[in-house]
Amino acid sequence: MNGIAILLGLASAACFAVSSVLEQHAAKQERPTRTIDPRLLIRLLHRRLWLLGWLPDALGTFLQALALRFGALALVEPLLVSGLFMAIPLEAAIERRRPHRRDMLVVVVGVIGLTGFLLAANPRGGVQEPKTWAWIGVGAVIGALVTVCLLVAWRTQDATRGLMLGIATGLLYSVAAALVKSVIEKLPDHPVQVFTDWHLYALIVVGGTALVLNQNAFQGGPIAAPLTAIALLDPFASVLIGVFAFEERLSLDGWRLVAGLVAVAAMSTGIFMARRTRSS
Repeated sequence: MNGIAILLGLASAACFAVSSVLEQHAAKQERPTRTIDPRLLIRLLHRRLWLLGWLPDALGTFLQALALRFGALALVEPLLVSGLFMAIPLEAAIERRRPHRRDMLVVVVGVIGLTGFLLAANPRGGVQEPKTWAWIGVGAVIGALVTVCLLVAWRTQDATRGLMLGIATGLLYSVAAALVKSVIEKLPDHPVQVFTDWHLYALIVVGGTALVLNQNAFQGGPIAAPLTAIALLDPFASVLIGVFAFEERLSLDGWRLVAGLVAVAAMSTGIFMARRTRSS
């Protein structure tokens, strides 16, 4: 089953890469907005390029949901990082320029860190549905971190603003992925119950908020800054949610703990470097 989950996860990453580039190109053509401005979505609805980006986005979401049906949250979400290697060259191609070396370096450093963490931690599956108190804990922690990111983004500009909004978006996407997993687990056996379950409506709220932040993040500077944060924070936070809420297991003893800490430092370095990605 893990093989199927990996293939579906990689295909989902490719779809999200294409979608991100199309949506970012459309968002940058709109006038700058405040940190959280839902009106940006209304204006983007009039842009064909942005609407076109929803086709690979929808397919990517479908493939992601299938992958989560076959594999653990801590396995599937990190695979989406591979989309970074596709998105940055695609952005450069649309803008008719070469990819910036620093942007690619940011991606390489971050991905090496995430890959190292996953190899060291060796995440394994847990329960199908977290307890209520676990969901409350996830919501409280992620909510607090997102609030801090938004406050910082409100006072900054360009790549730094995009980075902070990207971090907030990545955190929300990790919660959305956990909610998708809960919904998809119920769908085959209890399809009607899904519509009376709180997970679906929480998914709509969290996913909608993440969508607004994502488009606002794409307005400031190159795609590398927000997308690096999204692509790294989404899987990393998903692993932590998987451990805390879904009781998925990590192997962090002895050398694995040291390697995991080094890997986290590498991821943090990649995100920090993304503050200074170039816009042209």
